[in-house]
Amino acid sequence: MGVMRAAMIQMKVVHDKQQNLIHARELLYQAAQDGIDLAVLPEMFCCPYSNRFFRAYGEEEGGVAWTALSQTARELQIYLVGGSMPELSDGKVYNTSYVFDRGGRQIAKHRKAHLFDIDVEGGQRFRESEVLSPGSQITVFDTEFGKIGLCICFDFRFQELAKTMADRGAQLIVVPAAFNMTTGPAHWELLFRQRAVDNQIFTLGTAPARDETEEYVSYANSILADPWGTVVARAGTGEEVLLAEIDFAQNEAIRRQLPIRSARRGDLY
Repeated sequence: MGVMRAAMIQMKVVHDKQQNLIHARELLYQAAQDGIDLAVLPEMFCCPYSNRFFRAYGEEEGGVAWTALSQTARELQIYLVGGSMPELSDGKVYNTSYVFDRGGRQIAKHRKAHLFDIDVEGGQRFRESEVLSPGSQITVFDTEFGKIGLCICFDFRFQELAKTMADRGAQLIVVPAAFNMTTGPAHWELLFRQRAVDNQIFTLGTAPARDETEEYVSYANSILADPWGTVVARAGTGEEVLLAEIDFAQNEAIRRQLPIRSARRGDLY
């Protein structure tokens, strides 16, 4: 399996789609100077996180943003999880993450399956379902290091999804996400540590940088947790390229010491 070098690109998202694409490319090139294998962009990296922008900023698979990501993955010879972007398909809009291999070929695609419809008393209210449609696939892709699972933000709250990815061989779950200032302080770190411990795998979240001037404010704090539940790397609130090493051999070592997965009682539950 070996050790994978990963970069979490916690970038600031502006209202100019083309500028976001240019800036993402700049930050990916910056990260690649350190010899990375995998880079992960944030949820809606090229679009402000607002229902009123999703359709306007959307494109079909193979569009401008897709092409820019494919080209950058090929040039840098990295695996690239393209955060997420609004995907237009058959009149619908999806919150979609594309994954490219070292040759720039698309090897996976995840449409956010659980839409973020939240109304916290005294806190955040947002209803993605007013514009977005849900996906219906569980996404796991292959690399020379091992299998990697992929979901988007609210998807990660559902342990059944994480467990299924782990059961399908995922050694790492990657989560482009944009938790807000209500849910972030309460649950962000907790969820990444919890999913890592429950499934004895690595979990990685990449968020947009915080911008207090936007109508939706990202919690930021991009994060990597190991299978023991330790936070290996964590960003602050501003723009940051967070680098970390992921040794997938740790998963098996932890499973030998603490046999949660092998001790499951399928006859009981």
